[in-house]
Amino acid sequence: MDQSILSSRAIMGMYFARLETNPGLAWVNAVSNLFNSDQASETYAFLGQSPAMREWIGGRQAKGLRGNSLIIANKHYEATLEVSVRDARRDKTPQIEARVNEFADRSLTHWGSLLSTLLINAPSTACYDGQFYFDTDHSEGDSGTQDNDITVDISALPAAVHGVVTAPSVEEMQQSILKGIAQILSFKDDRGEPMNENAKAFTVIVPTALYLTAVAACSVLTTAALQQNLNPNLVASMTVDVQMNPRLTWTDSFAVFRTDSPIKGLIRQSETEVELKAKAEGSEFEFDNDAWQFGIDAWRNVGYGYWQRACYVTMT
Repeated sequence: MDQSILSSRAIMGMYFARLETNPGLAWVNAVSNLFNSDQASETYAFLGQSPAMREWIGGRQAKGLRGNSLIIANKHYEATLEVSVRDARRDKTPQIEARVNEFADRSLTHWGSLLSTLLINAPSTACYDGQFYFDTDHSEGDSGTQDNDITVDISALPAAVHGVVTAPSVEEMQQSILKGIAQILSFKDDRGEPMNENAKAFTVIVPTALYLTAVAACSVLTTAALQQNLNPNLVASMTVDVQMNPRLTWTDSFAVFRTDSPIKGLIRQSETEVELKAKAEGSEFEFDNDAWQFGIDAWRNVGYGYWQRACYVTMT
């Protein structure tokens, strides 16, 4: 029997191999921009929108830019895995590899963890305009008062089958999703111009309990109750993607994001990539503890981008 010890180099190789095969969470890239940082914090200037074309009467009419901003400070995050030399020597099954794979997965899902906290706190946390990110009274320049925190009375919807807010029918979920999309399409910029009139792609982020219903609502299939499902490719040529987020504590609500805009609803800020470090063979730590440690760390943070790219829908 091969009694050779599993080396720290092999363990690190497992980590990087896992990174190559795991793409991370699909919804993270869909709803957020990734910006690189080279200092302790970054300032994001939300300068308002460029003016729309107008008929040239009486000379040019220049429009300046508004000056709202948001500061995101980088934070230091880490995770450390310890493996005893005894376990490395005795591991003839893939137990350590499984733990290392989970360790790599944790580094990939960290962005999702940070963004999920943003989403949960969004109805009570201010964004660049001083209002809560999900709020009923956003206003900038000539936009008028705008609401990206809407409620839908599902009992009043024209549905053949009715459910309850924590378990709506497929029809009720369909119409609630469409109301969220319609709300996003209605948003205007500080010039009074539509901000999302060319939107074609949306992602619906739901808690675990609403996932199956949301998928059915955006499916081309017909349910046993013969409810008319929403085929996203037949609704103004739009595509609607449903993503489950098990971190969400919501029970009767979900969020809709526009995902085909260059500037998205949330911000990821990275000062350093995730770096893997080790205290292994020959180290003082191994001598004192008969163990190895593998640590990952990164400087990063997240923040709220354009609230106009998102809508929070609560069913009542």
